Amino acid sequence: MTAQDRRDALALLILRLGLAWFMFLWAAHKVITPKQYKFLAKNFDAVDLSIGQIYVAGGVQIALCLLVALGVFRYGSYGALALMHFYTITRRWDGFFDPFAVNGKGFPIHRNQVIDLAVMAAFIALLLMVARDHWSVGGALRRRMGPRWWQ
Repeated sequence: MTAQDRRDALALLILRLGLAWFMFLWAAHKVITPKQYKFLAKNFDAVDLSIGQIYVAGGVQIALCLLVALGVFRYGSYGALALMHFYTITRRWDGFFDPFAVNGKGFPIHRNQVIDLAVMAAFIALLLMVARDHWSVGGALRRRMGPRWWQ
């Protein structure tokens, strides 16, 4: 592995761990405060979810975060978290068209939407650079066994 390969691997490790942590926090909150997510689902998506369904959704998301953190099933796990995040973006279009809006107290109210775009860009970059993600389980398996569709 060249020095550039190691720099690429380190950059992607940092990116992968950061994205996994970001998404893990949202998933963990579903398990910690399921009633809040029940309320959000009902009021934003007009869906009445049970607490059990919210626990399952949070558990699946946590499992995907672990797969991403380890770099396992890279295209599938990275892509699944990216799709989940993209769904969040589609639910919040209004803030993208007025990113500098403030409330009556002068607090910016659409700041999270701007962060959403940066996170989506990071997911896209991670997916585009999978072949350079050497410091992951998938990267190690690829070096040892050769390329496989699931790596």
